[in-house]
Amino acid sequence: MDNFRAPVIDWFLVSPYIIVAVTGILALIAELLRPKSNNNAIVGVSIVGLVLALVSLGAQIGMPAARTVNGMVVRDQFAVLMMIVMVGATLLCMLFSDAYLRQKRIAFGEFYPLTLWSLTGGMVMVGTDNLMVQFVGLEILSIALYTLAGMSRSEAKSEEAALKYFLLGALASAFFLYGTAYVYGASGTTSLYGLAKAMGSEIGPIRSMGQFALALMLVGLGFKAALVPFHQWTPDVYQGAPTNVTAFMSVVSKVAAIGALTRVLVAAAPGFETWYPVIWWVAVATMTVGNLAALAQRDVKRVLAYSSIAHAGYILVALLSHLAHPEKVSLGSVVFYLANYAVMTIGMFAVIGLTAKAGHEGTRFSDLAGLWKRAPIAAASVVVFVSSLIGVPPTGGFFAKLSIFWDAMNSGQTALALVLAVNSAVSLFYYLGIARACFVDDEPAVRAEKAPMTPGLALTCALCVAGVLGVTVLGGSVMNVTRTAGLDAAPNQLSKAEAFQERYGSSRQPRTAPRD
Repeated sequence: MDNFRAPVIDWFLVSPYIIVAVTGILALIAELLRPKSNNNAIVGVSIVGLVLALVSLGAQIGMPAARTVNGMVVRDQFAVLMMIVMVGATLLCMLFSDAYLRQKRIAFGEFYPLTLWSLTGGMVMVGTDNLMVQFVGLEILSIALYTLAGMSRSEAKSEEAALKYFLLGALASAFFLYGTAYVYGASGTTSLYGLAKAMGSEIGPIRSMGQFALALMLVGLGFKAALVPFHQWTPDVYQGAPTNVTAFMSVVSKVAAIGALTRVLVAAAPGFETWYPVIWWVAVATMTVGNLAALAQRDVKRVLAYSSIAHAGYILVALLSHLAHPEKVSLGSVVFYLANYAVMTIGMFAVIGLTAKAGHEGTRFSDLAGLWKRAPIAAASVVVFVSSLIGVPPTGGFFAKLSIFWDAMNSGQTALALVLAVNSAVSLFYYLGIARACFVDDEPAVRAEKAPMTPGLALTCALCVAGVLGVTVLGGSVMNVTRTAGLDAAPNQLSKAEAFQERYGSSRQPRTAPRD
């Protein structure tokens, strides 16, 4: 104990994590003290906390890369921007959740602290390059989501969603932890520096252990990101969970998983030629399976579930482009795409929440019939969101896909760029089906009682539409902010160039991806 030294902590660096976690505690206290008639205090506390976290993160944009807490917490441009996307997405979900939960008759105050703590776990996952800390963040994110998915306890599909998500999620977490154990066995450390050393080792058994560790971790993170073939849980869980939980899960869980996967693959750069073909085919399969399966669906939430799988494939294209030429292509397209994906997806789920009334909710295409009469603002918003999801100019989705396409072309990923373009064309059919459903006058559906357009939902739609269309005006500025993501490195972090040098020797240059 005499030799113990407390770690030096940069409190400003870790302030976003602290703000979100403490806000969850305050929301829980407010839930205990609140009048049972409403959740206004809990919602207010949660929104104020999220705004403060956004301010703290915004102040760190462009600051030099750094680390604290014995090097386990990292601040670089990639981490800051990914956390801004997650916190902003959670704020949008909070705005329409209370009215939706009351219509579903599950207005439990616990939703807010659980959501905030799940967000904290996601932030931890993208803000560290230590595998054990990533695992802790993964579990914090997941355990809260297991509970949230089963909030609608009176519905069998909600209970089924929670059980499936829990069982498969626990298995995926075990894979990730097992991979971490192999990294430690090969290198003596749980830092991603250890994975880089193992992947670049000249000793065959150590290199094999690193490759096996990477494979195990890809299973765990592939489940969270809904990559093929680890995607089977997605449509059932998205359909069964309450719609506001699905909105949160579809964005925050995916951003956290993609962030963690990015750090793992960057560290595994010394073995690029080994795992590149695997990730290439995973990207192709994820885009293709997601879009083709969505064509056969008649439930809007299941369509958006398969759509989210396809979008994960698009993001993998951007990630592979960066990994093929890390000095030429940044992670800006990954961040930019996820930001656009967040606003258009949450906006869609917010509108779907209008079908909830008196404890029931219909999410089939026919349940949206006549929406243009009941809620013209919501119907118009759907047209904007669908256009962005397809990639129609001048929406944010168009610019995001265009950014990925050019990154893929510039890095020699021509075949991936073409697969992305073809899959975007395929998605046109099922996305237009959603928009068409809102403008069809199916009399039984039109007469059915639906939830009113509340101020919170209207604000959510307005902010999401502004985000989708605002790229036309502010796209250049946003891309300038994201352009350095992945190009800076925190002190003591093994850079990509150093990793390649350890593998191939200082006289050889890093290899690029095989040309398609």
